[in-house]
Amino acid sequence: MTKTGRQLSGETVYDGKIFRVERDRVRLPNGREATLEIVRHRGSVVLLPIPEPGRVILVRQYRYAVGEHLWELAAGSLEPGEDPAEGAARECEEETGWVPADAELVGRFYPTPGYCDELMNFYRLTGLARRTEGTAAIPDDDEDLEVRSFTLEELTQMVRAGEIRDLKTAVGLGLLDRTL
Repeated sequence: MTKTGRQLSGETVYDGKIFRVERDRVRLPNGREATLEIVRHRGSVVLLPIPEPGRVILVRQYRYAVGEHLWELAAGSLEPGEDPAEGAARECEEETGWVPADAELVGRFYPTPGYCDELMNFYRLTGLARRTEGTAAIPDDDEDLEVRSFTLEELTQMVRAGEIRDLKTAVGLGLLDRTL
């Protein structure tokens, strides 16, 4: 039988648009007590849009936290209560300008379980059609996006050369069936 930890007390130290930070006093499964700071996140979707066999759409965007433009799989936070497959379709249209006919869950991972409860849901999106209101993405106010399709060979070379430095993208590309 697996023991679990138990919260003894807690407080919210920050409550923002994307996440909340809590400081909890807990009793760990081994009986010890500790104070832990936890980032609470409602979850996210990571997109693997396949416009045609052997190609994947990535977005290049400026990431202020690291001061760089990065090539990444498009991704986004889920809305409160949103079904992840619906969130994946919404994010695909918003960030790439493509609307998927099918969304297949291919993996679920915690990116930083030491201090965050975010669960990333990776979706393979196929049957892509351009948005009817135009072809461009609809970026959020804090996004500066460039959208481009790559072959699997190009993406493998980009990872090996250090041109793709985003972990969710490296993991997501590893989930793809090489027979796309």
